[in-house]
This record gives sequence, structure tokens and C-alpha cells, in this order.
Amino acid sequence: MLSFIAVKHGTSAFTVGLLAWASRGQSRMSSSVPVAAVCQMTASPDKEANFRTCTRLVEQAKVGGASMVFLPEGFDYIGSSREETLQLSESLDGETISRYTHLARKLDVWLSLGGFHEQGHDWKTDRRIYNSHIIINGQGEIVSVYRKTHLFDVELSSKGVSLKESAFTIPGPRLVPPVQTPIGKVGLGVCYDLRFPELSAALQRHGAEILTYPSAFTVATGTAHWEVLLRARAVETQCFVLAAAQVGAHHSKRASYGHALAVDPWGEVLGDCGGTQEGVTLAHINLQKLRDIRRDMPVLQHRRQTDFYCSLDSKI
Repeated sequence: MLSFIAVKHGTSAFTVGLLAWASRGQSRMSSSVPVAAVCQMTASPDKEANFRTCTRLVEQAKVGGASMVFLPEGFDYIGSSREETLQLSESLDGETISRYTHLARKLDVWLSLGGFHEQGHDWKTDRRIYNSHIIINGQGEIVSVYRKTHLFDVELSSKGVSLKESAFTIPGPRLVPPVQTPIGKVGLGVCYDLRFPELSAALQRHGAEILTYPSAFTVATGTAHWEVLLRARAVETQCFVLAAAQVGAHHSKRASYGHALAVDPWGEVLGDCGGTQEGVTLAHINLQKLRDIRRDMPVLQHRRQTDFYCSLDSKI
């Protein structure tokens, strides 16, 4: 059974270590199962403060036994205006990513940086960015970059939600193959991508065992849809789903729902950071459980060829 530990802000490293030791001691089998850490934070426009928070969370996760740590969308910052968001953006070879590659190398831990404000390839002419999900290995090397494909252009006036991500963000051109990591093969998405099951199905077809959706869900949409969508993606793909999250008020104009989750391939919620505080959920990723579920309910074998599901689109 996959287990989790919620580590709230202010918990000592010693306490984290004791909790992780107790969890790993639950069974002899669990000691050989890799640990993932799903983080929750409250980013602001202050990049330095955000880096200190992320460093603390990653260090706590490492002490708890994690070999891969997942940070949410906007881990670098969440701006209070379009102008500030663009002004604070950087390239992949800028200072922010350099600091995270150093952190990964120092701690010998893999990092999922769930939504980096990356300056676009034509930055000097069009001043637009990508929302980029970056995977860094334990040697501090960038091994994959996925640029968010589905942009959050939503107007829910009755719920006070009005965001137009495409006003300053370029949609990514393609999916990227799942990445082989110490916890398994990880398929990459970002936030709003969660609402498109075609994306998760494509990643699963190409070998994903874990899907990850780092997010900054609004309070209104998170309350209504966050957990049910994550559990649905897990059940239909028979994958683990890890979703780091932003929580609380980032500035006067924006707040996030929180509830960073770990979900198993049966759809069971195994870890929830709650809706108020920064923290970490540590989860054992038992791939044997995934293989057992896929064997006993062979949904993947029962799925028809892609053209079958497009048959309604064909002209008679």
C-alpha cells in the first residue's frame, strides 16, 4: 500500500526524518519502493522569497526519503499584473533555473519544476512567454521541457474568475515523451491540461506510469473539480497521479485552492496537503500495484484503435 506523510510549514527536519523512518518501517516491501514528494506553496511576486520556500520544501522532502520532488505551477513567482509577470520572466539558462539545477545536484534529487515563466523564442519582438514544466535530474541536468499546451482563457463571472492566459503566453507546440525517473516513467502536463483526457491517454500509450499536473487552480474551480478530475485521470489511465499545488493568497488579485494530491491507479487519494498551509506529501510509488491493477482490469488491451473513436467524425 502506498503511504503518505503531510509535512506542514515549520515541521523540523528531525521530525520529518522520524516520520519518514516510521513510514518506511511499515513493511519490508516499502523500503524498496521509491518515494515522491508533492509540494504545496504560496508563491508571490518575490522570486527570492519563493526560492527560499522551495528550497526548504525540497530539503524536507529529501530528509523524508524522496528521490523526486514535485513543485507547483508558478513555483518561481505569481505576478500581480501582466506587466509584472512578463518583467520577471527568464530564459532557461537564466539565474532561476541555474539555482534549481545546483539544488538538485547538491541534494542528489530529481525535480519537477511545474510551471516556469520562460521567455518565448521571439521574446525581443513579441514579449510573450511559455508556461514550461522542467524536469531536472539528480546531476543537475535538464532532461525534459514541456510547454503547456492548453491555456486557461476562462470567464466565469458568476464565480469571480476571469483569466486570459493567452494574452501573454504561447501554447506549447507538442507533448513530450514520458521521462524515465527514479520513481517510474513520468508524463508531463500543467494545470488546465488536466481537463483534457486525450493528453493523459496519449502519455499513457507511450508508457507513462505516473501523470503529473502541477497547478495553481482557482478557489472556485478547485472546489468544484480538482479532486474529481485528478481521480478520473488516475482511474482511466491506471496511472499514479501527482499534483503539486499553489495555495492561499498570492497578492490582492489572486488566490489558489491548494490541496496538493497524490492519487493511486485505483483512484484512491493517498495524500492531501489541505487548503490552507504550505507543506509536502511524501508518497511511496509502488509500481507493482500499478501492474497488478492493469493485469486484473486490462482496460488498455480493451481499448479500440484510435480510428474507432473517430468513426462518428467520418462522412458517410
